[in-house]
Amino acid sequence: MKKLAGQRKDEETNVDLTPMLDVVFILLIFFVVTATFLSEQAIDAASNDSNNETPPETDDEQKNILIELSQNNEITFNGEPRPVIQSQIRANIDRLKAENPAASVIIRPNPRSSVETMVMVMDSARQAGIYDISVVEP
Repeated sequence: MKKLAGQRKDEETNVDLTPMLDVVFILLIFFVVTATFLSEQAIDAASNDSNNETPPETDDEQKNILIELSQNNEITFNGEPRPVIQSQIRANIDRLKAENPAASVIIRPNPRSSVETMVMVMDSARQAGIYDISVVEP
């Protein structure tokens, strides 16, 4: 029997889906395995360690800019008695950096102060060109 150009066998019209399913299962396994290795990173702002020892004062501490946040989100620089308003944070950091270009910023937040205030202070320090920023416990 002679085949015509438009005719095919019934066997040729079936599509085998087994290789495609194998690929889908391999991709599924790959994504499940890699998703388990992802971990979230966060900053632990409130620590339960009760270390009441104060570090000894050295000459390096004179180089640091100490910024304290009160429970009412008032901001003070280097233990000054008067708080600074939010619009003057960057100007004060610039002034203290001009006095000591090698200065780093140390932020001492109160456990009841807001994280927004701490992040605002960190952003102001970065805008002033200081990238060495530490957050310490009160």
